[in-house]
Amino acid sequence: ERPHNGRAEEHFLPAGPFATLPLKSDKDGTNRSSIVWVERSEDAEKLVDSDDLVFEHELEQRFGLKLGEIRVADRPRAWPLGLTIARDFVAPRIALAGDAAHGIHPIAGQGLNLGFKDVAALAEVVVEADRLGQDVGALDVLERYQQWRRFDTLQMGITTDVLNRLFSNDIGPLRAVRDIGLGLVERMPRLKDFFIRQASGLSGDTPKLLKGEAI
Repeated sequence: ERPHNGRAEEHFLPAGPFATLPLKSDKDGTNRSSIVWVERSEDAEKLVDSDDLVFEHELEQRFGLKLGEIRVADRPRAWPLGLTIARDFVAPRIALAGDAAHGIHPIAGQGLNLGFKDVAALAEVVVEADRLGQDVGALDVLERYQQWRRFDTLQMGITTDVLNRLFSNDIGPLRAVRDIGLGLVERMPRLKDFFIRQASGLSGDTPKLLKGEAI
């Protein structure tokens, strides 16, 4: 009902993350957001099979009405979640990137960031090989891309899995450690900046395109 002003929100609930991601308004000015909503399998199946009234009620329970009334624009769909990483990212004349190469838990858009880094790294490897007169589809060229991206992908996959397990539960001691940790990060600007860079996908050996540099 009211505009989101480009703001994304993510809440860590016992079943998993719940996030609203801002979209452009429709031509008629309707405010829109995309939803990433993690639930236990049996609950997810019931929600997907429910009518719009039940789904919207459950949605309001999690997001509230701070932006006014909510209406579901499309039928919800559900997919099982898990950490999957391809055994090989490359083969002769083939390179996997984004969700074709890896699937991670949907936390803070890190899967999207990994996809951007894959594409930028692959472009950089291909352009540099072409300048050297090499066959850009040769396995030894594409393996440079795989070596560049594989460790970062594995590291991020494990990190998102651990974060999901840490935040998406109601275990008292873990909640206490979690809250203390978040409080410390909020009070330490350098540490906070570090986590912001991590979440923005700008940590590690960042491809030139993601830094706004020409290849």
